Amino acid sequence: MTIGFIGLGNVGGKLSGSLIRNGHYVSVHDLNADFVAAKVADGARDGQSPAALMQSCDTVITCLPSPAASAAVMQEMLPHVRPGKIWMEMSTTDEAEVKRIGAQVSAAGGAAVDCPVSGGCHRADTGNISIFAGCDRPTFERILPLLTTMGRRVLHTGDLGSASVLKVLTNYLATANLVSCAEALTVAKGAGMDLGVAYEAMAISSGTSFVHETESQVILNGSRDISFTMDLVAKDIGLFQDVADRAGVPLDLNPLLITLFNDAIARFGPRELSPNIIKRLEEATGLDVTAPGFPAQMVDDEPEARGTEVFARR
Repeated sequence: MTIGFIGLGNVGGKLSGSLIRNGHYVSVHDLNADFVAAKVADGARDGQSPAALMQSCDTVITCLPSPAASAAVMQEMLPHVRPGKIWMEMSTTDEAEVKRIGAQVSAAGGAAVDCPVSGGCHRADTGNISIFAGCDRPTFERILPLLTTMGRRVLHTGDLGSASVLKVLTNYLATANLVSCAEALTVAKGAGMDLGVAYEAMAISSGTSFVHETESQVILNGSRDISFTMDLVAKDIGLFQDVADRAGVPLDLNPLLITLFNDAIARFGPRELSPNIIKRLEEATGLDVTAPGFPAQMVDDEPEARGTEVFARR
């Protein structure tokens, strides 16, 4: 299967790297020519343009920063969709939008999949990230070898759009975890606790979470570098709010999170690293919530291995 990959940023660059590293035939495209050149040096081909990729490849993957970016790229590719072609949307996107574009792909005889990832850029780098996939079962089975190359745990979530709903749901949970960890660590500092001890207490207790075990570490290091920015958080929790609004579910916490991140973006800028949401508290209290012994970046120490499908409980 020939693969086109569009979007070589923090996540897409790592996912495409897993495909290239494991011997898949991959052509790449990005607006940043340096990103393309780096992948070509690793063994990929220069795909030239979205239209050229859809013409020449069996499957085209998009991993882009916004639904608008994906829509623009798909407008270039749609005239070249033919029976047998597959579009895999790995961006974090809107359920309604992926269904809208997916219907156009299907009308042209192709197949559409929304297959966002979850688990952090450090796991995307090693092929150990988790992947949700929304599509019909025959299409899922066709692309499963690609998914198990890029990810360790792969969940077929149901029809097109279902994976996008679950992705923004899990990103909402991660955001709520991040804000609560920032508050807990700041309170620990204000109460005179040793932050190394506080980290371990949280890690071995009922208060732990994936976010604590990763993002709390780079918060305490001071780098705050999780390769994710505040504008992306705002996009994700905004998409989650859209899902809730369409479902008629009144939310209490998510609107507060939107307010907090909008305030942080106004203060620190949209490209500020997302764990620096804690800077709001540091500025309010005059506290420095850092401690020695924590890493500047997260590194996945789990050996790379072929992924497997995860099955939902029935």
